[in-house]
Amino acid sequence: MPPNNGSTVGGPSPKLSRHFAKDPQAVHTIDDLLPELVALRRDLHAHPELAFEERRTAGIVAAALRLLGLEVHEGLAGTGVVGVLRQGGSARTVGLRADMDALPIAEQSRLGHASRHAGVHHGCGHDGHTAMLLGAARQLARTRRFDGTVVFIFQPAEEGRGGARVMIEQGLFERFPCDAVYALHNWPELPLGQAQTRAGPIMAAADRFDIVLRGRGGHAAQPHRTPDVLLAASQLVGQLNTIVARRIDPAENAVLSVTRVQGGHSHNVLPAEATLTGTVRSFDAEAQDQIEAALRAAAAGIALAHGVQAEVSYQRYYPATVNTEAEARLALQAAVAAGLQAAVAPRPAFTSEDFSFMLRERPGAYLWLGQGGPAGQDQPLHHPCYDFNDEALPLGVRWFCAVAEQALSIGPD
Repeated sequence: MPPNNGSTVGGPSPKLSRHFAKDPQAVHTIDDLLPELVALRRDLHAHPELAFEERRTAGIVAAALRLLGLEVHEGLAGTGVVGVLRQGGSARTVGLRADMDALPIAEQSRLGHASRHAGVHHGCGHDGHTAMLLGAARQLARTRRFDGTVVFIFQPAEEGRGGARVMIEQGLFERFPCDAVYALHNWPELPLGQAQTRAGPIMAAADRFDIVLRGRGGHAAQPHRTPDVLLAASQLVGQLNTIVARRIDPAENAVLSVTRVQGGHSHNVLPAEATLTGTVRSFDAEAQDQIEAALRAAAAGIALAHGVQAEVSYQRYYPATVNTEAEARLALQAAVAAGLQAAVAPRPAFTSEDFSFMLRERPGAYLWLGQGGPAGQDQPLHHPCYDFNDEALPLGVRWFCAVAEQALSIGPD
């Protein structure tokens, strides 16, 4: 796919254009840049866009990168943007990634910069991630304390749609080879100023299952004349919740949750169909295989016992996010250099992340950046009142810059 360096959709905000168009020497520190990053972040928050629909956001990102003099490529995965910054003669390359999409949630906050788009909300802080990576591009373009190439990856569709996978399938790493890739996520559970990561699994694999039980349906007063799919579904829910406890090694970590049960429309009718939906989270591929096999067997057994039919759909949509050892160590060293209190994460999280697809292709690391505490946010990720903590913006900018400078340190390869 050839680069698209034409006009962008949406365009940058006026404040962003004025600031990024200034002489590079007009901005001496990240703190000088902070007011514009806050304004940008809140503008993105007020105009959230769903997966693969991030046209306005992508337009702002591409325009900002061009104002910095970066080589800009648009169109990967539809709305993805890649900026390339070269310095010196080294062939080394590092990739820095930020996600751009919002969630299909109605925002319930009363913030002045609350979502203006009904049913769409930046409830995971991707507005902050995008602003931080743009700030890092601005700073690295000014300081240039590295030898090699920095690839800034602005990715669409992280929230369940696999934008990272699509970018890779469309040639991300063929067109922009990266020796390693790095990303961060704001983490309300950690105090502001702290950061954690670990070698090995840091986020879980995410699977979805849908089970449809089908019978004939009939009168509720004559249950002996029709198989009861609701009774079958009820027993299946109980059996599914024993799989992790009784089929998986207690030393392994896994979660299976039934999250939706649907069936029936009337008080006096036994329905002909019932549906169960849920998720499985795990870190080990063997455990993942065992859970899927046990789930299918449980559905088949319950169906046989109740005289109904079972149809099982099992989708493994995100693999586990697994950091490589050397890159996890560099991520923590960069956190220290950025002035953060860095520590090894004591355990991985059961949430999932499609940066996992990039880590399947390249070495790299994923960092949790604390944004909680008295000056932070009271709400967890994906909450309708969640908002990114702007005090974390300079911390993320400094971390991205430190990663690039350490990965591409000046000196011989």
